[in-house]
Amino acid sequence: MKRKTLDSAPWIWRTISTVSVLATLLLLFGFGYAIKDVIFPEGDPALGTGQSSNTPADEASKPAAPVEDGKIRMAVIGDSLARGTGDDEGLGFVRRAGNLLKEQGYDVQVLNNLGVNGLRTDALLSKLDEQGVRYVLQQSNFILLSIGANDLFQGGQVLQGEDPPTAETLAAALPETSKRLQEILKKVKEINPDAQIAYIGLYNPFGDVKELEVPGNAVVAAWNDAALQILNQEDKMTLVPTFDLFENHLGEYLSSDHFHPNGAGYEEIAVRIAQEYQAETPAEGSTN
Repeated sequence: MKRKTLDSAPWIWRTISTVSVLATLLLLFGFGYAIKDVIFPEGDPALGTGQSSNTPADEASKPAAPVEDGKIRMAVIGDSLARGTGDDEGLGFVRRAGNLLKEQGYDVQVLNNLGVNGLRTDALLSKLDEQGVRYVLQQSNFILLSIGANDLFQGGQVLQGEDPPTAETLAAALPETSKRLQEILKKVKEINPDAQIAYIGLYNPFGDVKELEVPGNAVVAAWNDAALQILNQEDKMTLVPTFDLFENHLGEYLSSDHFHPNGAGYEEIAVRIAQEYQAETPAEGSTN
């Protein structure tokens, strides 16, 4: 019995070694699969199959070939509104707009949502240099952009006990922030000169707060006007107005944080986005 045990020992160790090697390979495969979406983000499964992620790294720095198959390839970048924060259904305006366009007969694919909670214009400028971000934007032909609210309103922190900004402090933030918006739009245009770019205009989430109604309305109006002037300088750029949607409907369209839209608010923005797309490209992609 003792001899039989000793003779079987090499077989046991070979089995253990083989299992260890296989486990290591499985771990490495899992790690590679996990980081794949970070380097080459795939599409939103709710609206079609994502773009292939096996493109070599050096391809991400090259301009994308023009899309000629009639498909709308949407991507969104920017702040928490781009992310869809506050929407109890988790759709945000990008997937809601995609659904609306699909109902109109368009072939729609949402490639990725690149929204980041709390993002400001300076951080977005840096983000546009990231390889994965550039790759997604290059593969898109309809790019949605939401940015600026955190620069002006500090992400709604005034409702958390901070002193409300004055008209002077709000106005003081405009020149540098609007300059960065111009740089952002220019960089997005350089990344993908063929895409339709829609900038989501700002609304005043504090229109029912006495101290912020007048200065908030004034700075948002000035911001949207500055944004419109920038957008009018370029082809394939448009402003999606939202101020009038929320002005008299804050209780109906804002989420419980009193800053981000709720599902109904995002739906209203999505309707505007779909309308803007159809106005700019009335025949492209429609199967009707």
